[in-house]
Amino acid sequence: MFKRLSTTEQQLLWKWGPTLLASMLATLIFIVIGQTPVIRALALGGAIAGVTAALRPFGGWLALVGGLALALTPAFWSQTGGSQPDVLILSLLIVGLLVMLLVGRLGRQLDLAMGAGLLIFIVLFWLLVGTPRSLRLTVLLSAWMLFLLVDSLLTAHPRAEDPSAKPLKPYQQFGLLLLAALGVVNDPLFTLLIPAVAITLLASHTPIPRLYWIAFIVIGAIGGRGLWATYLDSGWWDYPALNAISAQLQVPFVIREAWREPLRWIDLGAVIIKQFTLPGLLLGILGVSRLSRWYPPIGTLTLFAFVSYATFGLAYFGADRPVLLLPMWMIQIFWMTYAMHAISHWLQRSFTGLQPLIRLATPAGFALLPAFLLLQLTNRP
Repeated sequence: MFKRLSTTEQQLLWKWGPTLLASMLATLIFIVIGQTPVIRALALGGAIAGVTAALRPFGGWLALVGGLALALTPAFWSQTGGSQPDVLILSLLIVGLLVMLLVGRLGRQLDLAMGAGLLIFIVLFWLLVGTPRSLRLTVLLSAWMLFLLVDSLLTAHPRAEDPSAKPLKPYQQFGLLLLAALGVVNDPLFTLLIPAVAITLLASHTPIPRLYWIAFIVIGAIGGRGLWATYLDSGWWDYPALNAISAQLQVPFVIREAWREPLRWIDLGAVIIKQFTLPGLLLGILGVSRLSRWYPPIGTLTLFAFVSYATFGLAYFGADRPVLLLPMWMIQIFWMTYAMHAISHWLQRSFTGLQPLIRLATPAGFALLPAFLLLQLTNRP
């Protein structure tokens, strides 16, 4: 079959194949094990596709495993299940697929076709059936925002010492603005990603039109105002954090001084371990340290975004905290996948005669994480 494909088509298939496979496997797991309606499962699978696409530069198999690991975390899994979808959502999905097929047929560009189909689905969903602060839409937008951020910096800064840097492509530049606008309008908590977008734009050395910056600042201002009104402006803002911790308080608001309490830091670490296990936490630490050495712009970007959500997680006392921090878990899996990528390269340099075996063993070892998470889900009463 591959002999009939052109070289360009084979490259596109190799680039997007792991992403599509991860999305299909995750969707199947959501439907069969999670008993999730098909349309909702496809939307969740679309988020896994975005994260897997962001992980793709670190290897197809590692990206596949990383995407599945995120899908099986307790926070992401909590979005499965539910009632049967509305017929309108199915119609929107079909429209998105038709646009994708049409663009792919006319332009013969798979990247553009996938982006067009996804964009049409997101916009129509938000306009026609979206609800304020739709969590699933936030997850979908966050996943593809992570992909665009990483994709943009890899274009502008392939490596720290690589002179072949290029300006941002139009779909990257305006895709960042569009996803930021949709995300902030849907849920002001998406504003926590706005600084990461600004870092990407400034680090890209791409001439940005003044009107673009004005629109970006307006989006940030709207998001900041919404963030304050939704999560910060309450009677709990000045409540003693230690009293809230002692009483195991659960209110959907931020307490200002909570980030200073050591118990909140310990608790946030426990939440990370619950999502990814202790080895996952350690892999994340290794990943961000190596990423900051070999890809400083991406290391800075992901660390800044992670800290933004971690600060919110320290101060927010709502019971839905693990779910609201899903963008933070996406960054954590990004670091973990890069750590496995770095370990694989180190082993291949150290044991040159075993390179083929190591290239297979590394993703196989990484696959123990989603296998363990799946086992926990199936054994849960």
